[in-house]
Amino acid sequence: MREKRYLALLFIVSVLGVLFTSAMGVGAETVTLTLGSWRVDDVEQVNKLLDAFHQSHPNIHIRFNPTNPPDYNAVLRTQLTGGTGPDLMYVRSFKVGQDLFTEGYLEPLTGMQELEENYSEGSRDAWSLNDVPFAVPFMAVSHGVYYNVELFAKHNLQIPETWEELLVAAETLQTAGIIPFANGSKDEWDMNEIVFMNLLPNFIGGREARQEYETGEVPFSDEKMVAAFQALKDLAPYLPQGQEGVSYYDAQQLFLLGRAAMFFGGSWDVAFFVSSDPDFEWSVFATPAPVGRRTIVTFHPDAGIGLNSASKFKEAGYTFLTWLTTVEAAQILADEIPGFYPLNKNSIQIKNKYANDFYALSEGKDVDARFVWPELQSGEPDGYLLTQTAALAVVKGSMTPKEAADYLQTGLENWFAPTQKFKK
Repeated sequence: MREKRYLALLFIVSVLGVLFTSAMGVGAETVTLTLGSWRVDDVEQVNKLLDAFHQSHPNIHIRFNPTNPPDYNAVLRTQLTGGTGPDLMYVRSFKVGQDLFTEGYLEPLTGMQELEENYSEGSRDAWSLNDVPFAVPFMAVSHGVYYNVELFAKHNLQIPETWEELLVAAETLQTAGIIPFANGSKDEWDMNEIVFMNLLPNFIGGREARQEYETGEVPFSDEKMVAAFQALKDLAPYLPQGQEGVSYYDAQQLFLLGRAAMFFGGSWDVAFFVSSDPDFEWSVFATPAPVGRRTIVTFHPDAGIGLNSASKFKEAGYTFLTWLTTVEAAQILADEIPGFYPLNKNSIQIKNKYANDFYALSEGKDVDARFVWPELQSGEPDGYLLTQTAALAVVKGSMTPKEAADYLQTGLENWFAPTQKFKK
């Protein structure tokens, strides 16, 4: 009898031990998920964000595995079609992400109530299709112009409030032997994404004007688009000599070394410039509109994070995405990667001065996403490639602004239905 009682007691203790161990998460199997991204510059910072998640979820490990930015879209698609895609992935906003979702590569997040609670409709729309969300809005970036405060003061220059004043300042600097703008076109995306799409909304208008192109109310070759390409042409003489050989990194260095007074850039450059600690005072201003038009800031919903529909660890991935919707995650993002702005609508404090200054450029102004993102990247030739080819040609002088606008319109006529009414 005593032996039976002992065995029964031993059994109870064993069961309680298992339950206690399970409750504490000790001894439970740890799963490892990969997170794909195009942000190779943020490995250390993103790992700090992931470490915070790991502390509260010790049985889920996220391994950050970024890809070179220009290659990301192609590499990710190859991985997904081949069945080797990451469990979690940075997802580009609007059409690029929507296409991945339509093709079945992204898990729908319809049951995630935290999305509606913590994000505005506009932020959710950038990563949803037919009201079905497919990624958690993660971060946005802003566009503007970095400038050397000391060089501006030395040459009695004020922050330009119009495009015309910007060109006058550039002429003054060039006459003084200073490169006005550091940007070049060796990395072709720089001239398109950082320069042209930075200035574009100031010449064509913001969100409503963009939608007029997208719905076929006006052709992509109208006078406003020609004016935007003309602005790029007017800018060309103030780029570095031999700008065709100047890479994005080269441009950053020209600015940091004080050889160039201005740099068309994005808020994502803030962390790099802060860490580089140049020996002069620098700041940012909004790319100004021409006389008679309102300045509009390109403020772009840049990255969401989605879950691979083929992942073996969907439950763990869903847990991570849910954690990303918290204020804790948003604040860590703001602190660790200054210049990338959380899209969580709850109050977040931007502690870095330069990141805060850049964010302030959009206050009181209309903002819009980069022009080609919402509708123009799902056909061949896609709008990004068309604007890039045209922008490079204008800067090099091989296309006139009118030819560039016509090239954009004609290229889109191959597949974008709203352009057909203007087809000759």
